[in-house]
Amino acid sequence: MLTVPVRQLGETERGAVERILDQDPFGAAQVTERVAAHGLSWWRADGRIFGYGSRRHLEALCWFGGHLTPVLATPPAVSAFAELILSEDRCCSSIVGRADAVLGLWEHLGPQWGPARDVRPCQPLLVADAPPAIPPDPGVRIVRSDEIDLLFPAAVAMYTEEVGVSPLADDGGRGYRRRVAELVRARRAYARVVGGKVIFKAELAVVTRHTAQVQGVWVAPEWRGRGLAGPAMSAVVRDALRRVAPTVSLYVNGHNDRARRVYDRCGFRGAGEFATVLF
Repeated sequence: MLTVPVRQLGETERGAVERILDQDPFGAAQVTERVAAHGLSWWRADGRIFGYGSRRHLEALCWFGGHLTPVLATPPAVSAFAELILSEDRCCSSIVGRADAVLGLWEHLGPQWGPARDVRPCQPLLVADAPPAIPPDPGVRIVRSDEIDLLFPAAVAMYTEEVGVSPLADDGGRGYRRRVAELVRARRAYARVVGGKVIFKAELAVVTRHTAQVQGVWVAPEWRGRGLAGPAMSAVVRDALRRVAPTVSLYVNGHNDRARRVYDRCGFRGAGEFATVLF
């Protein structure tokens, strides 16, 4: 029996939830986007939000859906969320968010949920709020709606390389293709195309009123080491700042020195640290 103040939150508490999310505009961006799109009614959303704290003083949140994401979760909140989550079957493909809370959750959940396919404990969270000093690549542009078939092979290659499994494995890629198509139709996918092939791509995978979060950054293997990534990212950041949100954010694996140098040249600064546990 739970003795801690954890409960599933509903639409009547949306104001309190949004106040918590606003306290971490970059770390909570993924949850913020979902709440903005679907609210807190579980039958309309693709996950549930649990809250820690009294009804008068909400302290922390935890999104539980395709991903498990803690927000402003202190060690007592992490323990409380883990106690509740362990009473249910795992339905998420990853735990992702601020590193201290994610690794704390995994410490509690790992014995029952493990082993993980991969644990990435150090992923710097980076933010830019001004156009990069690097001149943009004029060849990088928004992908058109009739170019989904052109972008999809590059998206599959990126996902397989980054996540370690193919997005085609479970359902032949139908779900992943729908996601790619959604981003293209929302004008949130960028690419540079040479000779009918995508050689650079990136997406604004999460958009809130605070930030546009870049994911899926990829350069074709044969084009790596040619200085393409810096100008290409400059083009993405400039367009996102002009058209979408007041900041651009992303998180990167700590060991990816090449990518971190590119982001540093594009004016990104540190905003904390993420961690990801993949199943």
